[in-house]
Amino acid sequence: MSYISAIKDGFKLVNSRWQLVLVQVGMMFFNCLGFFIMVGIPLGVAFIIFGLDLTSIAEMRDIFGILRNPADLISKYFGLVLIIVASFLLYLLLVATVGLYVFSGSIGIIGRSITEPAFRFSMHDFFGEARRFFFPLMWYTSFAGLIFIAIAFGLGILGGGIGMVVNAARGQDSTLALFLGSFFYLLLVIVGLAIIMGALSVTIFGIAVLYFRRAGAVRSFNESCRFLWDHQHAFWLYVILFVGYILVSFLVMLVIYPFNLIPFIGPVISFPFQILSYIVQGYLGLVILAAIFTYYYDSELRPAASSGAAAGPTGPASTGGEHTSPSPDPGPGTVPPLSGPREEGL
Repeated sequence: MSYISAIKDGFKLVNSRWQLVLVQVGMMFFNCLGFFIMVGIPLGVAFIIFGLDLTSIAEMRDIFGILRNPADLISKYFGLVLIIVASFLLYLLLVATVGLYVFSGSIGIIGRSITEPAFRFSMHDFFGEARRFFFPLMWYTSFAGLIFIAIAFGLGILGGGIGMVVNAARGQDSTLALFLGSFFYLLLVIVGLAIIMGALSVTIFGIAVLYFRRAGAVRSFNESCRFLWDHQHAFWLYVILFVGYILVSFLVMLVIYPFNLIPFIGPVISFPFQILSYIVQGYLGLVILAAIFTYYYDSELRPAASSGAAAGPTGPASTGGEHTSPSPDPGPGTVPPLSGPREEGL
């Protein structure tokens, strides 16, 4: 399957299930309302209870003084700080849970639309898919998060080693230290980007494995690594999609940012554009997910299903002398089934 075909199919699938974009917008408004209820209201109540006087920090020099020595403010308003931190952590937990739930429903609808082209979107099916894949996706994202933490830790150690080499060279020759610093840090940036892009591509294709194979978190990640090793051009598809997403987001930001510079009414004017930018980013994210799912299904599962059907009743398994009648022809236009039973567990 070509890159253009996968991207076109991704746009076509998302356009035919445009309700997924509305669900993303609804999640955005829910998060905004949740921030107001879970953080804004407790913060206002805490200000009233503790009697915090904001007039003393109205001047810029007072703000800088507080930032230089925040211990006095924290000790004086420890209860207020505790309420703010607890409310914000609870809000982050709510946002993460809702986002994961909506994402689970989205991948379920996208994957089912690929295997069942006649499937039509409904909120009942969306919530059903979300309930089915919420916990598998939670375990998978947790495992992927550990992988990214390990990558960040390894890159940090590598950067520290480079810093030690540059410092040692600086004691011998400043020119040599400048050359080694520029060379090694540029090499670190290139290697870091390559590793991060590889990990991101494995993670995204692993979500497709998680849906189509019904494998566990570790097996999905390992199967995604094997798939990208056997189909290395799939990595470049993800790079193209990722770069396109970054470019479009950057262009949208360039359009919105000048409105923020207008005094007084700038934020009010830019608010509808902020919502539009979120809709565009959510739409492109769904397109990337649909293109990856389509590419994986057509590259990995559809050929296996076709070869399995071709080796059916007339394959090498029929070694006896008895007569077996061939199965009826399913006819043209039949969607091939998934290959084999779906896997469970890790």
